[in-house]
Amino acid sequence: MAQRNKSFIEKAATYSSLALLLPLSTIVGYLIGYWLDGKFGTTWLRILCLILGTAGGFIEFLRQILRDSRDGDT
Repeated sequence: MAQRNKSFIEKAATYSSLALLLPLSTIVGYLIGYWLDGKFGTTWLRILCLILGTAGGFIEFLRQILRDSRDGDT
């Protein structure tokens, strides 16, 4: 399949989503942990989910960077 160059708008949308990815995944992880702490009466799940959300966001960030560098869209 032939590769096509991404337009400026497509690149801007991709990198804008990356700018929101890490903070949003961290916040969502914390909120899920906060909810689980309230549900189970614990205090450590919010920290665990915060770490997992941050790690998930960072991994997706790295995947996108590797995809872009492999495709030559740097």
